[in-house]
Amino acid sequence: MPPFGWLKRLLPVVLGLTLLVNGCSSAPSRYDQVQKDTTGFGSSAAVARKAEKGGTFNQFFPAEEGSYKVIPYQEKKGFAEYKLQRGDQTLAMLTITDTISLPSAAAKYADATQKIGGYPTVEQGTTATGLLVNGRYQVKVLSRDPSFTQQDRTTWLQKFDLKGLARLKVAIAKTKAARVLAPTPQASTPAVPATPLPATS
Repeated sequence: MPPFGWLKRLLPVVLGLTLLVNGCSSAPSRYDQVQKDTTGFGSSAAVARKAEKGGTFNQFFPAEEGSYKVIPYQEKKGFAEYKLQRGDQTLAMLTITDTISLPSAAAKYADATQKIGGYPTVEQGTTATGLLVNGRYQVKVLSRDPSFTQQDRTTWLQKFDLKGLARLKVAIAKTKAARVLAPTPQASTPAVPATPLPATS
């Protein structure tokens, strides 16, 4: 065998493995698709420092109802997401996003002509309906099954605690103000014993 002949035989195998790995890494995952749908269709997912914690939003999601289950799916700073299931079938995804990290998401509602619960509402494509609370918190329902219609999305948007979410920003501001205005505890000064008066004759 000529010198380094084994390298020629190994080279096609190495190239094949390289192409296979690169092909797999470039294929979009299911998580990537969810991220694209819920953060503004492919825009930056950078999170602002002042964004609310995802766990703060949990209390505003709809409760389970009849055969419908509302199941936690994803939570991170500025975002929370739940699955809406009936049996083993996922009908829709329910999300709340703090758009302080994504101003373009809030901008979509500037020209909204419809409202749900008094909040501007827009259709996003053919499978998503969203509304904006207090110009900041985006609430969305995204169909994941053809049977889950636009009317179904509207119905489930109304099941969120939208009024509670509207009070969130005010409540946080009051809490921060209370912390700033709270008096600083002063060190207690030891009591000085009274000096007895001299006895009088």
